[in-house]
Amino acid sequence: MRSVNKVILVGNLTRDPVLKSTENGQPVCTFGIATNREWRTRTGEKKSLPEFHNIVAWSKLADKCFKYLKKGKLVFVEGYLKTRVFDNDNGSKSFRTEIVIYDMIMLDRKGGLDTDYDDTFESDELSHMEEAMRFDSDNSPMGRGQLKSIETSIDNL
Repeated sequence: MRSVNKVILVGNLTRDPVLKSTENGQPVCTFGIATNREWRTRTGEKKSLPEFHNIVAWSKLADKCFKYLKKGKLVFVEGYLKTRVFDNDNGSKSFRTEIVIYDMIMLDRKGGLDTDYDDTFESDELSHMEEAMRFDSDNSPMGRGQLKSIETSIDNL
């Protein structure tokens, strides 16, 4: 049976992007996006509920996000949900749900950004999505040990 794991968000950055590298030199950029769910009550009062999302970009897309995005900017991102499990400082398991993006479009051109940039960025051949699918397979030639190593590298960034 087929399934779908796709996330599309339009929201504002809650913090400046942070760029780090894995042990093997792979760039990874993390930042937050806030979205708002709005509705009206029966009395017509407008309500709003914010939601905060953890975003991860890899490779060239990570470099672009770090270079062009800043706190408060409006952005479109597309990717998939990934929940990581890791041991926290107390020795118990912690879970972190992130959106691993493979597409980003800057929607807010205010703030003095250079005008010679391309505002659409896609990651290289969706390589990380393909890698994630390989890692999730029990028949992976890479094995679960390498996935654990990569997740540990990300946790230590």
